[in-house]
Amino acid sequence: MRRVLEPELLDSLPPDDPAAIRSRADLRRVNWCMRNDTHLFKAIRALPKPPRSILEIGAGDGTFLLRLARRLYRLNSNPVQLYLLDKDPVVSARTLAEYRELGWSAEVVRENVLRWSDQRDREHVDLVIANLFLHHFSENDLRGLFNGVAHTCDAFVACEPRRWRASLLGSQLLWLIGCNYVTRHDAVVSVRAGFNGSELTKLWPKAGFQVAEGPAGFASHLFVASRV
Repeated sequence: MRRVLEPELLDSLPPDDPAAIRSRADLRRVNWCMRNDTHLFKAIRALPKPPRSILEIGAGDGTFLLRLARRLYRLNSNPVQLYLLDKDPVVSARTLAEYRELGWSAEVVRENVLRWSDQRDREHVDLVIANLFLHHFSENDLRGLFNGVAHTCDAFVACEPRRWRASLLGSQLLWLIGCNYVTRHDAVVSVRAGFNGSELTKLWPKAGFQVAEGPAGFASHLFVASRV
């Protein structure tokens, strides 16, 4: 399947639109079905040392990373500084409070990620993560974004849609779990814009990093870059 970028409906809706709110709830179930928190958890657990600072790009409502944070906390209960970056963040006070209960200090950053990657004063963090986010960008934009990320962190892990026919079929069946029209449309678009093979590795700056990339489960594609 050739990679195709198309607009997603959720990106065009105001954050408080009822259809957008419903779609974000749908995405929590889709992530659970894809087991993306498990894929990322295993990748982070395999890093040389537990991260003490984490930046999530495309953080949305912050609930995906919260689920992952609870699993990481059971491995290491040290405090973590967290940055939730999104151009239109919708992180609730309740979600921030739940981070504090884990000893994580969460800061919401309202910023376009491509502008952020061009900044010279980016704060260094141990780990940058992305979940179902990179597929929104062209190869040229990803190359620039990766340059910024590589200069910001010691490790980067990302979980994206796996672009293959089985995932495309699965995305067309989301009505079976009650997903609304926004989620059903965007799921198909996301798979067509997803990744396979070593497509992300080819865009990552090679110097100083060990890189791994490949399928994760049925519908996900995992990319890991760790500073040597």
